[in-house]
Parts: sequence; C-alpha cells; structure tokens
Amino acid sequence: MATPLDLQEQEQLDSIKSFWKQYGNLITWTLVLVLGAFAAWNGWNWYQRDQGIKAGAMFDELDRSVQAGDAERSAKIFSDLQARYPAAQWTAQGGLMLARLQIDKGQGDAATQVLRWVVDKSKDEGLRALAALRWAGIELDAKRWDQALKALESANVKGYEALVSDRRGDILLAQGKPQQASEALLSAWKGLPETVEYRRVVEAKLNTLGVSPASAASGAQK
Repeated sequence: MATPLDLQEQEQLDSIKSFWKQYGNLITWTLVLVLGAFAAWNGWNWYQRDQGIKAGAMFDELDRSVQAGDAERSAKIFSDLQARYPAAQWTAQGGLMLARLQIDKGQGDAATQVLRWVVDKSKDEGLRALAALRWAGIELDAKRWDQALKALESANVKGYEALVSDRRGDILLAQGKPQQASEALLSAWKGLPETVEYRRVVEAKLNTLGVSPASAASGAQK
C-alpha cells in the first residue's frame, strides 16, 4: 500500500516528467549554445594569445634586421607579418620600424606604402597617428603639399593635436604661408607640456618667423 510520502514523490516525479517533456529540448539547446559559446570564447582567447606570441617572435626577427640596417630583408619579414598576422599590434609597430629604416635609406615611396598600410589597418589609434605623421613628413620632403596635408587628416587623434599642428606648420611654411604657419606652430607650442623637450624646437621655429610664443600667448590671454 502506497504511503502519503510515496504518493507525494510520485506526484513530484510526474510533474518533473511533464515539465521536461514540455521544456526539455529548449533547456538542452540552451545549454548547448551556452557551453558552445564558452568554449568558443576560450578558444578565441587561446588563438589570440597564440597569434600574439608568433607575431611577437617575427617582430623580434624584424627588429634585429632593422638594427642591422638590412632594408631588403626587413621588408620581406614585414611582408610575412602582414600576410600572417595583419591584425596584430606587433605588425603595425613593425611597419613603423621598417618605414623609419626605409626613410633613412632614401626609400620614401616604399616607406609611404608601409605607413599607409598602418594607417588603414592598425586598430591602435596612436600607431595610426604616428604613421600618418611620418607619411606627411615624406610628402613634405617630396614637396607634395596637398598630399602632406591630406595625410595629416588621419593623425587627428586625441593626444596628438600638438604634433599635428607642428607638422601642419612645417607644411604651410614650405608653401610660403608664414602667417598660417605661425598660427599652427603657436598652437603646437601651447599644446606641448613645458617638460617636453620638443617644445623648444617648436619655439625655435617660431623665433625664426619673428614670433615669441611666450609673448603671443600672454597677449592672447589679456
């Protein structure tokens, strides 16, 4: 004879069976999706770490080649980095490093291609800004003023305003626009902290234009 406890347990069991019959598939698929997403997340993190380690190893190889001054081999290593790890920050940093060597070697066109790639592909705003500033410098040296100013548009990143103004001043001065150049350089001088050594370089540029930045700044405050 069934006891009240037996009947209560049977009712609970029947309720569980009914609930599972109604919602079992939904619960199962939900668990599959959740666990699958968790596994995918862990797998993606592992993949990212693995890619970062491999890209870092190639960056070290590129660094040694750049230090040795071997532009041809450095370009090949960077090409491999681009092909294998285009999204890695190491690759963008390697591009900046290679471009500097290429500029030193008089390979301005090759450096421009590398820097434009960094501007277009890097996810790091700071690296993109630095690449754009160097790209603008190459265009400036080549007397391609419009291209130089256009390159600066990609460097409009918070924290780099003063450097952009400084480079714009150089371009405007080369174009024979001393008044506009003075305004841009003065903006750069104001934007650079007093502790930054390069501020003195900007001040020297202003002095050659007959502008005393300290006097101009105090005059503007009155």
